[in-house]
Amino acid sequence: MTTATADLYDERGEELDSPALPLLDLGGRTTFDGPARTIRCHRDNALVKRVLATPGGGAVLVIDGGGSLESALVGDVIAASAVDNGWAGIIVNGAIRDRVAIASLDLGVKALGSNPRKSAKDGLGELDVPVTIGGVVFTPGRHVWADADGVLVER
Repeated sequence: MTTATADLYDERGEELDSPALPLLDLGGRTTFDGPARTIRCHRDNALVKRVLATPGGGAVLVIDGGGSLESALVGDVIAASAVDNGWAGIIVNGAIRDRVAIASLDLGVKALGSNPRKSAKDGLGELDVPVTIGGVVFTPGRHVWADADGVLVER
């Protein structure tokens, strides 16, 4: 991504949405973009782990954890798997853990915060469904851009 999100919004504002969330930059890469893949899950990251262990092809995984900070949906092992499998980034409407390790990875990671508590591993959740985060719908396949200013997604 060579164009900053602010400039991209100035050029294409009517085609783009930006979630109103205080997402933190927690990965080793602040700027990233790619087609969206989505997961909706609550305090269960088995589906997240399974998906990020598959070839990402430069995609961005958008995880709707319902804004819960009660347990982490992504940790260092899962994030390292994402790097190994060619994912551009992860956006989490929820918490991650292992912040220091994740910050050293060549991966974009945005989340609401962190919590050392691990999540359940029951495999509950939905894959590649439209998810609404911060008042914005993320549809699988639509392009997502992220940088220090925030996140944009095609409408």
